[in-house]
Amino acid sequence: MFRVLFYRPEIPPNTGNAIRLAANTGCELHLVGPLGFTLEDKQLRRAGLDYHDLARVRVHDDLEAAWRALRPARVYAFSASATRLHTDVAYEPGDVLMFGPESAGLPPEVQHAPEVTDRVRLPMLPTSRSLNLANTAAISVYEAWRQHGFAVPGTP
Repeated sequence: MFRVLFYRPEIPPNTGNAIRLAANTGCELHLVGPLGFTLEDKQLRRAGLDYHDLARVRVHDDLEAAWRALRPARVYAFSASATRLHTDVAYEPGDVLMFGPESAGLPPEVQHAPEVTDRVRLPMLPTSRSLNLANTAAISVYEAWRQHGFAVPGTP
């Protein structure tokens, strides 16, 4: 299945919603620290409801640790400044969908890291600045999953 990577997330409910996304789609959620909250945060637990035990979540101390755990993989860095649309990618199981912190998005050095396969974006009106992190992750995961007929992980 697909892997979602949140680089230095800041807002607990977004990560809680991503935990629910992971539990309901079979994707893995990778969190790269430092996190802007603890995993015991009340808002994170509330947003994740009772899905925490059903989701595969891994926390990495830093980006290098995440790269080591995820290699080899195709990595798609989501950025409002990218030119390629997320729907123009033919996703493969194991691909990493990478998102930056809510306040600033992925820094340029992360977007252009050698591990990043391509930069992609979701379409928005020209007057818009960004979408909510959890919503962007959900749209992206469901597009990748749709391309594979919503196959259940672990089944042929």
